[in-house]
Amino acid sequence: MALRVLSVTSELHPLVKTGGLADVAGALPIALVQHGVETRSLLPAYPQVLRKIGRAKAVHSYKALFGGPAKLLSVQTNGLDLLLLDSPSLFGSREGGPYGDLSGHDYADNWRRFAALSAVAADVAAGALKGWQADLVHAHDWQAAMTAAYVRHGRAPQTPVVLTVHNLAFQGRFDAGIFPALGLPQSAYSVDGVEYYGGVGYLKAGLQYADAIITVSPTYADEIRTPAFGMGLDGLLRGRGDAVHGIVNGIDTAEWNPAADPHLAAAFSMRSLGARSGNRRALEKRFGLKRGKGPVFAVISRLTWQKGIDLIVDAVEHLVAHGGRLVVLGSGDSAFEGALLAAAARHRGLIGVVTAYDEPLAHLIQGGVDAILIPSRFEPCGLTQLYGQRYGTIPIAARTGGLADTIVDANDAALTAGCATGLLHDPNSGEALKAAISRAIALYWAPGVWSALRKQGMRADYGWGRSSARYAALYRSLVDRNRTA
Repeated sequence: MALRVLSVTSELHPLVKTGGLADVAGALPIALVQHGVETRSLLPAYPQVLRKIGRAKAVHSYKALFGGPAKLLSVQTNGLDLLLLDSPSLFGSREGGPYGDLSGHDYADNWRRFAALSAVAADVAAGALKGWQADLVHAHDWQAAMTAAYVRHGRAPQTPVVLTVHNLAFQGRFDAGIFPALGLPQSAYSVDGVEYYGGVGYLKAGLQYADAIITVSPTYADEIRTPAFGMGLDGLLRGRGDAVHGIVNGIDTAEWNPAADPHLAAAFSMRSLGARSGNRRALEKRFGLKRGKGPVFAVISRLTWQKGIDLIVDAVEHLVAHGGRLVVLGSGDSAFEGALLAAAARHRGLIGVVTAYDEPLAHLIQGGVDAILIPSRFEPCGLTQLYGQRYGTIPIAARTGGLADTIVDANDAALTAGCATGLLHDPNSGEALKAAISRAIALYWAPGVWSALRKQGMRADYGWGRSSARYAALYRSLVDRNRTA
């Protein structure tokens, strides 16, 4: 008999995406099918989602859900079974993205919006939908983390809840004044509940109430239980003991397949790496780069301090002076955007910058550059390095979190053994990044070495097979434990 899972998420590829959460939420349910797991994904019905799905069936309604009428829509699309929370007052048209306005400020009612999502998830877990009952609920990040609190204090308190933390830095912390409007019993406002430093912590509540906590790489699971990476939650995480698991993310190998990617100028495989040159030429034209023989580096990232963008800004002159070129795709802090655009102006034809989110262009970059820079100060898992290896682009990354788990450094031993897939450097160090760039350029010009690195990365298996099996096994262990309790 199939295991029925309700996945609760604030974004899901290909319908709405701001980062890797969407990729995981979209790919994992499909990968779990082979393990006998049927997933229904609960997602806000943002306007862009409604435009993409076409007709959907209303399966439940609310006269007043956190301030306004709402309904649940059911639809199947892109191999996914979806429940969409259609609440115009909470998720209707706004000038901005899923979480904030055009100036980058969070919406003032985010506490209400994602409390509603979590409360509805608990209703579904308790049997609100005729003919369908979840065996387990899987919540993603702070936006869905309150699901665990609503389940525990609702009509199905024995339903197991799993919480995946994609990035501990984003916690959903709000003033204590919102608590009366959440609809939870007063007993929930305690240090063992949703209270967090005198306010309400959505992620903290999930970490407290969930039966199992998953983060997206084994190294990050260890890191977040230390003061240096725990973001104030390391004590709670240490206290959860064996309930904390690290399962590395996979990627959708059908979506990211260089042999059949419609976003590439030239498809290629490990046996036809020469065809990659067509993508390089397309990139040179797109970014206004001069033709050249030296390596082309890339940045595809949110332009933030966490991602080490200040280190990249500092390394630009070093990269160019040693014969490299650089393309940047991303948006974020205005200071970093400005610094990178200024570097492009100083080095016309050697640096190109696009300050936007552009999924097709991200594919073309991965298929056309030689190396991708990922000097993150912390990185729960990261998917960029996995996409890079799949496309024959060498990751140059900080030795932290999932980057350390998914890249084999090209040191002498690994090069000799033929297992190196990238270059790792010490995190939070501009000099270490520059040294890694120099090392990459030297390897680029070494006969046969760069091609071997590319092929070793392309041979690696970073699909969802092993990771989805671990998720399914954890689900079943929790459900079995609940049934025998």
